[in-house]
Amino acid sequence: MKRAFFIFHGELNDFLGPIQRGLTINCCYQGSQSAKHLIESLHVPHPEVGEIFNNGVSIDMSYIVQDGDWIEVFPFQPKKSPTWEEVRFLLDNHLGKLAAFLRILGFDTEYRNDFQDEELAVISSQELRILLTRDRGLLMRKIVMQGYCLRSLNPIQQLDEVIYRYHLGPIIRPFRRCVHCNHLLKPVDKVEVLERLEPLTRQYFDEFHICPACHQIYWKGSHYDRLVEFIANRYIDKE
Repeated sequence: MKRAFFIFHGELNDFLGPIQRGLTINCCYQGSQSAKHLIESLHVPHPEVGEIFNNGVSIDMSYIVQDGDWIEVFPFQPKKSPTWEEVRFLLDNHLGKLAAFLRILGFDTEYRNDFQDEELAVISSQELRILLTRDRGLLMRKIVMQGYCLRSLNPIQQLDEVIYRYHLGPIIRPFRRCVHCNHLLKPVDKVEVLERLEPLTRQYFDEFHICPACHQIYWKGSHYDRLVEFIANRYIDKE
C-alpha cells in the first residue's frame, strides 16, 4: 500500500469531512494514480482546484503521485476582470430560480429542467460554459473544465456566491435578457404590441422590449425600481 499526504487550502476545505479540514490528510492508495484521481477520491471536484504543488514543485492533474509525496492543493481563482461576453453559465435542473436571477442581471445562462447529467457535461465542454451545480459527481466528470459547486440551498445566497466568486459586480447589465428563454431583448414600438397589453399598461407605459425567440414583452413595471435598488445595494461597487 502506498500513501501520499494532501493539504487543501481555503474553500476547498468545504468538501472535506469536519475532522479533515485544515489538516494534512494521509491518503492510502494502490497502483498508479493521478493527482486528479486522488484529489477527487477525497471528494474535491477538479474544476474547484487551481494550483497544485508536490514538495513545493508545481504539478498538474495528470501527475502520477509517488509514494510519500506531499501535495498542496489550492482553490481555483477566477479571472478578476472578466468581460460581459465571456461569462457564460450552464445550470443543472435544480437551479431554476438562480437561472432567472442571473438572466435578470444580464448574464448568458443556459437552463432547462430536463437536462441529463451527460448533456450538461457535454454542453459545458463544447460551449465553454461554467457549470453551476450542487452535484459534486457531475463536476467530477472528466470533460467538465469549468464549474462551481454551490454551497447554499437558498437562491439569493447562491446568486451572491456566483457574483462574488466570478467578480461580476462591475459587469452586471440588468434587464437585457429574457428571463424565460435567455435571448437578448430588442426594443419594440408600442404600437406593435398594443393589442397584447392590459389597459393600465397601455395607459401608463411607452417603452417596451420583446424577446425575439419567445415573444415575451417587457416594460418597466412596479417591480423594476425594486430590482434596481436590490442590485445596486447588493452588488454594485461591493468588491
